[in-house]
Amino acid sequence: MKVLLLENISGVAASQFEEAGFEVEALKRALDEHELIEKVRGTSILGVRSKTHITAAVLDAVPELVSVGAFCIGVDKIDRAASSERGIGVFNDPHSNSRSVAELAMGEIILLMRRTFEASTRLHGGVWNKSSAGAHEVRGLTLGIVGYGKIGSQVSDLAEALGMRVVFHDVAHVLARGNARAVSFRELLEISDVITLHVDGKPQNQNLFGEDEMSAMKDGACLMNLSRGFVVDHDALARHLKNGKLAGVAVDVFPQEPESGGAFSSPLQGLPNVILTPHIGGSTEEAQQNIGQFVSARMIDYFRSGNSQLSVNLPQCHLDYAPGSHRLTHMHHNVPGILRAINDILADRGINIDRQVLDTRGPLGYAIYDINQDCDEQLLAKLRAVPHTIRVRVPGEVRS
Repeated sequence: MKVLLLENISGVAASQFEEAGFEVEALKRALDEHELIEKVRGTSILGVRSKTHITAAVLDAVPELVSVGAFCIGVDKIDRAASSERGIGVFNDPHSNSRSVAELAMGEIILLMRRTFEASTRLHGGVWNKSSAGAHEVRGLTLGIVGYGKIGSQVSDLAEALGMRVVFHDVAHVLARGNARAVSFRELLEISDVITLHVDGKPQNQNLFGEDEMSAMKDGACLMNLSRGFVVDHDALARHLKNGKLAGVAVDVFPQEPESGGAFSSPLQGLPNVILTPHIGGSTEEAQQNIGQFVSARMIDYFRSGNSQLSVNLPQCHLDYAPGSHRLTHMHHNVPGILRAINDILADRGINIDRQVLDTRGPLGYAIYDINQDCDEQLLAKLRAVPHTIRVRVPGEVRS
């Protein structure tokens, strides 16, 4: 029962795994594919953040792997299809760092509108330039939020508390918070004094904000991106800053992000009223502790009980455990006849099914059984021999 945690995941996670009886190895850095293939062998649970790529080759190197945890929101660095094909659960935390990102967004709105960062940089260089030119209160300004999910809606609440008018655009039908108003994307571009982006990592959001969108923005507006690096064309952004179309920019995510301490280059460097931060939107101690606690708890529960609720790739199954029962799980391709084959095997062994639950998700089917006898190796071998079986597991054990 070994856990491997990479990328300086909060010690709260390591503590929870250790208290649950796991042997934990925690590394501060990400690993490339070759390093990870060597390191991951014998691991039951693997935890990463936003740098490590979990490829099919990595998964093939560790057949005993039960689950992968993304101790962040995004799971785009994890091959979820390959994980599903191997019966590996993938978990993340879509909630715990949303407040941290929202607070940073609000702070940067104020800094941009007051040109505070620019004034601070000049003063660090020995230049005293006390001026009100181009500095504005945020009260009464219009904030446009693109992506009104967990983070965008919290930004909406905070902005209204400061007296801003809030408009938003989202591809889904979502409920407005407070006095916020849903508008078309085009209208949002044209009327917002500040636009902040909080979209997800879906491929359709690549280059969402480019030359056309910036040209349609209000003259002198500010743009912020705390979502994904590939959402904004940074060359176009630099051009519109230089020609005065945009008055300020705050960027926390970039198309190419180096490891901590690595060399960084961007066309936005050195431009006035530009705030650049190294992907720290969710990097508060509170957020990382909450994420560490949430994801590790979900992975421990999945390992012990087989309950797959909140997995990003598996069918959502939950079965309350009753003392005296013996649990097993069966993951398979979603084709007819699987449950009948499993039930026949159990009946032939004189095994009674106390409880069972089944759910499907696309090509996957997942069943949890509580039976009245222990699962010996002969029974497990027969269940694994059922056509279209992906994985049979006895929750709480490594023999799978």
